[in-house]
Amino acid sequence: MKNTMRLAFIDIETTGARATGDRITEVAIKVWESGRVLEAWQSLINPEVNIPKFIQSLTGISNETVRHAPLFSELAEKIDNLTKDCLFVAHNARFDYGFLKSEFRRLDITWNRRVLCTVKLAKALYPQHKRHGLDALIVRHEIVVGERHRAMGDVDAMLDFYLIAKKEHSENDFNTAI
Repeated sequence: MKNTMRLAFIDIETTGARATGDRITEVAIKVWESGRVLEAWQSLINPEVNIPKFIQSLTGISNETVRHAPLFSELAEKIDNLTKDCLFVAHNARFDYGFLKSEFRRLDITWNRRVLCTVKLAKALYPQHKRHGLDALIVRHEIVVGERHRAMGDVDAMLDFYLIAKKEHSENDFNTAI
């Protein structure tokens, strides 16, 4: 991976675990290149469906919280523009990427990005550890987190992990893992 590659660190919060039926309630993106954040953006999203009580207690995002938030259709162009020409980076990327692809598909938009999963990156760089979930990485690398299970808090934790891993490994080993 060349050092000037632009990365879009992304996290979403949702109404559930199925990209085909559940919806996004929050999105956060940090665009990073050459050692610095170029842009940080986040928004609540009105999912147009009820948020289950369990999800509300996990994220703190309630039906009332998103009642007047923009719809995904109102944010699609911003999300598309922020991630264009970027490597899409997410923790358990299949989840976040799948939800975003589904939301774009609902708008009849084909949306594709190259993807880096930080779970897979953690497994490749730290094979001696059994757990690679974000909570495990936070504890193992002593990452300070703002709001866990909120989109920007999780983006910050993921970006911190990425930078720690990059520093702890040779450029060759790191690029090979990517």
